[in-house]
Amino acid sequence: MRYTLDDIQAPIAAEMQEFETKFRQSMQTRVMLLDKIMGYIIKRKGKQLRPMFVFLTAHTVSADPTAPLPEASFRGAALIELLHTATLVHDDVVDDSNYRRGFFSINALWKNKIAVLVGDYLLSRGMALALENDDFDLLKIVNNAVRELSEGELLQIEKARRLDITEDVYFDIIRQKTASLIASCTAVGASSAGADKATVERARLFGEKVGMAFQIKDDLFDYGTAEIGKPVGIDIKEKKMTLPLIHALREASWLQKRRIIYNVQNNDGRSDRVQSVIEFVKKSGGLDYAIECMTRFRDEALEILNTFPESPARTSLAQLIDYTIEREK
Repeated sequence: MRYTLDDIQAPIAAEMQEFETKFRQSMQTRVMLLDKIMGYIIKRKGKQLRPMFVFLTAHTVSADPTAPLPEASFRGAALIELLHTATLVHDDVVDDSNYRRGFFSINALWKNKIAVLVGDYLLSRGMALALENDDFDLLKIVNNAVRELSEGELLQIEKARRLDITEDVYFDIIRQKTASLIASCTAVGASSAGADKATVERARLFGEKVGMAFQIKDDLFDYGTAEIGKPVGIDIKEKKMTLPLIHALREASWLQKRRIIYNVQNNDGRSDRVQSVIEFVKKSGGLDYAIECMTRFRDEALEILNTFPESPARTSLAQLIDYTIEREK
């Protein structure tokens, strides 16, 4: 059965609505230009999966899953959104990207200098929100995620130059780049609800497993037949080694491997070379292997989730896992 986000959000519908108001307030500023940009960022918000993970986890670990969430849970969700949005604004400058989720990026509309300053403002606003309320545990969790995200990006850049990424290195990269953020959401949710260290770690590991499955699903989109989520073949054009290609190359003969690596390194955006890589990966079982790994991470996440007491929030988290790996964009 496929669940909609409205179905999944049902146990936290009131919290999600309250969060939107609180998040807007946390981004208010007296500088007119900055306030205008903050308003633009809020308007183009995505599916809000991150605050959903925070609130559902907080309810799941709570002694009373139906009790109202503490203010710390809302601050934790806002902290994650502020710091993550800052990294995205800076990423768009680094990548010289003009679009983000179908909207113009901040640097496309207001140029790089302003975009960098906006990213800096968001970082400082997030840290201030935590420090003003003595949320040191929450800040430590999110700060670790931002550090890992940066390290994962740099590791990917380093390895992409030689196209020598092994499966283990790939898993390290996606654990840092993607899974660490979702893990921070679930850890913040647990910590903000007053859970002990062991429970916070269990919640963090649950989020990490979900994040691994999420990123593998994202990488599979690159081998689709239509533009779903991102243009097909974009990872290959950017010389990014993802799990389907890594597995296919591992199974290939020396000659095949040499030909495919040449096409990746020298594709220059040529659709025929990109398509030849896609076809090679499909025929070599790269997609099937990636799906198998994604499913394994999903199952491991569910196994951890089922160690928590049954509740509507736990049910929604299980549905959210299915949503992340069955989504079409």
